[in-house]
Amino acid sequence: MTLAAIFGMAGPRLSPEETAFFRDAQPWGFILFGRNVESPDQVRALTSALRETVGRADAPILIDQEGGRVQRLRPPQWPAYPTGETYRHLRGTGLSARDFAWLGGRLIAADLAELGINVDCAPVADVPARGAHDVIGDRAFARDASEVVSLARAMAEGLIAGGVLPIIKHIPGHGRAGADSHKSLPIVDASLADLEGVDFAAFQGLADLPMAMTAHVVFTAVDPTRPATTSPVVIDQVVRKAIGFDGLLMSDDLSMEALSGDLRSRAETSLAAGCDVVLHCNGSMQEMTRVASATGELLGHAARRANAALATLPANLAPFDLGAGRACLDDALADLAA
Repeated sequence: MTLAAIFGMAGPRLSPEETAFFRDAQPWGFILFGRNVESPDQVRALTSALRETVGRADAPILIDQEGGRVQRLRPPQWPAYPTGETYRHLRGTGLSARDFAWLGGRLIAADLAELGINVDCAPVADVPARGAHDVIGDRAFARDASEVVSLARAMAEGLIAGGVLPIIKHIPGHGRAGADSHKSLPIVDASLADLEGVDFAAFQGLADLPMAMTAHVVFTAVDPTRPATTSPVVIDQVVRKAIGFDGLLMSDDLSMEALSGDLRSRAETSLAAGCDVVLHCNGSMQEMTRVASATGELLGHAARRANAALATLPANLAPFDLGAGRACLDDALADLAA
């Protein structure tokens, strides 16, 4: 049995309690945060231990490594990467912004794969609206949906080329949110026509990618009472049909304050709405136990999508000169700053 859940953990090493819980619960995957990171050797040991608990060598291990302010692996032990918005300004000899977005993804993938991390919660495909909360802000590639599609796809392709699965987020769009969904529930009153023309359009252009993360955002034009994560209307009518996304759909973090109810009901309503997998990040054993009690086995369409996502990764990586790639990106960033 594989549980339709992704869990975090409390610190840089598994406790005996966590080891026993993960071995019994058998979550589909795990997610790492800054609290889980000390050194490359320690992260490698942790990813190995996590996979040992579930007995699956390909168990997904996720991290948020976008670049800019959302980067769990940080200097001096790992390179700093630019914000999403920075890529649209980068140019080099014979190289476009799209080339640099691909390069950023490929370099991030090299960092992650070397640690045993095989999924990156990136790229951000949200299109920020003027006056919206800056929780997205410069994490986005652009304010134009077509430009977001181009650069987000390039980064996703770079990640896959390096052996790491991308997760597009936050479907069907967080760019208009007037609040940070970590702290409260954003309510977007834009018309359906405006949403379809911008927010949904960006994800529609990326609908063939293997994984996506939901937005804890209410779209009153579609479902005036429930955020996308727990709305069967949004997931069926918008995510699956209008956008056409048939990849693995995971919730954003269930412990965020945008969602109401206890952890058990949050897991139940997210899965009932159409999420394939639920995400719980903070590593609280008490909370994870509640989520696990409300989460069933990964079966049917969800299992198919999960298997298809993992099958996206290439069996063998094409040759790539990491040193030259890093120098190329560094030079472009230096030129931009000059």
